[in-house]
Formats: sequence, structure tokens, C-alpha cells
Amino acid sequence: MYGETTFEGLRPSEASFLRELVRLLRSQASAEAWDGKSDAELLAPFVVPPRVVHGEPDPDVFLWIELFHAAVARVIEDRSGVRCALMIRLHHEGYGRIVILAGRLVVVSRYVRDVTRFGFDGVERLAEAGEKLAESGVELIQRFPDVARLGG
Repeated sequence: MYGETTFEGLRPSEASFLRELVRLLRSQASAEAWDGKSDAELLAPFVVPPRVVHGEPDPDVFLWIELFHAAVARVIEDRSGVRCALMIRLHHEGYGRIVILAGRLVVVSRYVRDVTRFGFDGVERLAEAGEKLAESGVELIQRFPDVARLGG
């Protein structure tokens, strides 16, 4: 599919996170904007050098943050069988809260202070970060399955 990357050298779980992220990126495309682009090209906006940006963040950063966490939620759903809901509240100045719920259980909770710094040193770090959040979410569901399966 679209020059699919095998993500060689990554753990299978990390590669599955990246495949889910790429799938979500492609689903966001309108008018075939991503046609002909490789998976690596789609993931490029997530791979950025450390930087300091003054002023309001680029609006695209909000989309990258949302898609990254949506991929985490989807991986948690796939592995646990429990439906997850992503809730994001980011202020235009670059701070806010990200929560992933499974039933009534909070499986991911992050406070973001500076979205202008959102990004990773490489695709490997992107995969590690997504997989780490997904693993911890699945572990919480396994510890508290009754709460995770309660309706909201």
C-alpha cells in the first residue's frame, strides 16, 4: 500500500504502532493529497530536530499531536478489545491536556506544556513513544478490567 515501509529494526509492536499512525494519516488526506508518498514521507513531520519556537505554534502541530494520540488509542483498542475515547484540550498558546479513556478508566493522561517542541529525534523514537503509551494503557486495562468495561 502506497510504498509501505517494513519499519525494519523495530520491535513488531513498535512497527504496528507506526502502521496505525500511517493509516490514520492517510485517512486524513483529502483529494488524494498523500498519493504517491511513502510511509517515511508521511511520518517526516513527526521527526524534527530539537528547537525553540517563540510565539503561537504552527496549527499543523495540533493535528500531529491528535493523530499520534489517536494511533495510541487505536493500538490500545486492538490489543485490549476495549473501546477507547481520545479527549484533547489544547490552548492555542501551546499547552493543554490529553486523555485516553477506556470505559471509565483513564489509561493515558498527559499534560502538554509546549506543543512547539512536539516531535521526535527519529522514527525509532516516535515508535518507542507510541508503543510505551499503548503498553501502559493496555496494562491498566488488564489491572482494572471491570472499570475499563463500564460504560460512560
